[in-house]
Amino acid sequence: MRLQGKVALITGGSHGIGQGVAIQYAREGAKVAICGRGQAALDETVQLITSQGGTAKAYTADVCNKQQVDDMIASLLSDWGSIDILVNNAGICDPAPFLDITEESWDRHLEINLKGTFLVSQGVVRSMVEQDVQGSIIHMSSVNGLAAEADQVHYNSTKGAMISMGMSMALELAPLGIRVNSLCPGFIETRLTKPMIQNAPVIAQYLRTIPMNRVGQPEEIATAAVFLASDDSRYMTGQTLVIDGGQLIKLS
Repeated sequence: MRLQGKVALITGGSHGIGQGVAIQYAREGAKVAICGRGQAALDETVQLITSQGGTAKAYTADVCNKQQVDDMIASLLSDWGSIDILVNNAGICDPAPFLDITEESWDRHLEINLKGTFLVSQGVVRSMVEQDVQGSIIHMSSVNGLAAEADQVHYNSTKGAMISMGMSMALELAPLGIRVNSLCPGFIETRLTKPMIQNAPVIAQYLRTIPMNRVGQPEEIATAAVFLASDDSRYMTGQTLVIDGGQLIKLS
């Protein structure tokens, strides 16, 4: 087990990619803390993990709210003592043409995708420094942070900024033994993408942009997240790992 004895915090951990990472981390021996706003979904994921013999706890918090973030981190530290791994997975994507993007939607994307990543990262890094933890931080960006897709100016902008934030953090935190890397998933099957996947003509057209001609699964991202959290990647920091079935080749 590559994460035995580690404590991992995963924001947006009750659905999709975040849930897949949480399940895989628990299988690798980590104690898993999942953070989100929906208590029922959090509880379901905790039950799923514990039913498989893993250890998990749920923490309700809005990553955009500094006080809630600080309280969540304090509760986690009180429960388990330290945080070794952070996965910044909480995010939203609400596609709209550039001229139709409202100020409210623009602000909401920046608040959740970017400010939330900053607030949670800063709070967790403070705990790592105080306890001399040589931890690993993973930003869940996207291929959209590296190449643009239409109708997603706000989403593309935040995902690109997450990569830049990760590189900047890595530069400053490397002397402290804290690694920061970004994962860039392509089109993954989640509750948000299922309506598109279930629309046969739409998904057939979209799959033409993916050389491997299939939709990715959360566990395929989770496998990479285990690698970046473990000692297998101990000499990696400030890097961006793309897992997209080759989609970026065509987007570029």
